[in-house]
Amino acid sequence: MFNGRAYDLTEWISKHPGGEFFIGRTKNRDITSIIGAYHRNPEKIARMIERFALDRDAVLEDVHPKNNAPDFLFREGFDSWRDTPQYRFDEKGDLLHRVKARIAEPELAARIKRMDRYFDIVAVVLFVAYFAVEGLRLFERSWMPLWAFVVLMVVLRSSLAGFGHYAIHRAQKGANKILVNAFDMNYVALSFVTADGHALLHHPYTQSEVDIKKNVFTFMMDLPRGFRIPIHTLHKFGHAVSGMTIRMFEICKLTRKVGMADMYGSWRGGLPHFVGAFGTRLLLLAELAAFIAMGDFWAWLLQFVVTMWISTFMVVASHDFEVDTEDLETGDPDDWAVNQLEQAYDLRVVGNRYVDCFLSAGLSSHRAHHVLPFQRSGFANIASEDVIREEAAAFGVEWLPPKSFFFDRLPTQVATYLGARSRPAQEQDLGFWREHFSPAALKTCADYTIKGFTGIGTV
Repeated sequence: MFNGRAYDLTEWISKHPGGEFFIGRTKNRDITSIIGAYHRNPEKIARMIERFALDRDAVLEDVHPKNNAPDFLFREGFDSWRDTPQYRFDEKGDLLHRVKARIAEPELAARIKRMDRYFDIVAVVLFVAYFAVEGLRLFERSWMPLWAFVVLMVVLRSSLAGFGHYAIHRAQKGANKILVNAFDMNYVALSFVTADGHALLHHPYTQSEVDIKKNVFTFMMDLPRGFRIPIHTLHKFGHAVSGMTIRMFEICKLTRKVGMADMYGSWRGGLPHFVGAFGTRLLLLAELAAFIAMGDFWAWLLQFVVTMWISTFMVVASHDFEVDTEDLETGDPDDWAVNQLEQAYDLRVVGNRYVDCFLSAGLSSHRAHHVLPFQRSGFANIASEDVIREEAAAFGVEWLPPKSFFFDRLPTQVATYLGARSRPAQEQDLGFWREHFSPAALKTCADYTIKGFTGIGTV
């Protein structure tokens, strides 16, 4: 569905310039906001897809009630037809059109292209450094003490995930189908499935009921607060060891059932996605095996725990996910770009935006990223930030300074996600003992642990 009309884009899957993945995953969805947000010229796209129009208004049966995504990712009673936000993208004077016109100016457009190249060069250096650090710890331990190894692995894994974050927003074509799996390097996500939830459900519909990102990281709130850290850690360890691999085999079965043509256009179009995803999981498992073989399992485990927890909080630090959707205030509910600016934060880690772009997994210039999600790199967003800030001022949008991850966001998140009573305890007003040691609480802990090893839960 697009602008309330019905379309059949099956023929366009293998021809889509942005890659087959995005068209295949939007089947039976409302793609109005996706086209408006992810294309420099959505009016041109609207004219182009008219050849696929079914010459009728969309009806309830055209839209999958859960966006062709797992039911558990949405609140109970969610219905895509009713609950998907509607924005206007045809108003030439809105914030998004004014920003797009500015970044198309030759001088800035050329600078953005240079920034994309610099971003990719830094990413290559980080990949080399990543393998060098692991190699030194495995074979020349005296040159890589434990504390340095853990710190460097946290930094490098977060940075590589930052590259993967932007790879998700690039055209899913060629080598990028493989490189996009760098998003998995911090043990939090599985890009094979979160590319859909992140690019197609989070960015166009930020902080709405369609935005599964705000739900994905709150599953741990079902756990008793005193057990939350060890059980969630074990859950994510299960994801790393077996869960995500099982999840990918299930996707293979689903793809076979639905048909490769409907999901990826063709075997040639889909195979690189599977090669990259399985290859990345094999790499992560091979690292674990190597550290066990070299008698250094505890070093691997320590960097896993620190990386996973910092990255988990980092991923949700750039939005007010701890605030109920109905409590969020926005200036103009119909202006998509204004909403994006008001519902996202820029993050500061060390204070340098270019360094923080990688340390924050791509979130140092996060508001620019949300207004221009089609840009290819965090450096390009930094280059665009002055223009967005200037244009936003004309719409009365206050440009707040970046929030410190460690001093502004992390304390709030720890209090919310680790210190609060479990959801069942809040709903039933249970005391500390019953929250932790009732049969239902212990069953929840056991189920949550098992789900980690079987690939169900937080992604």
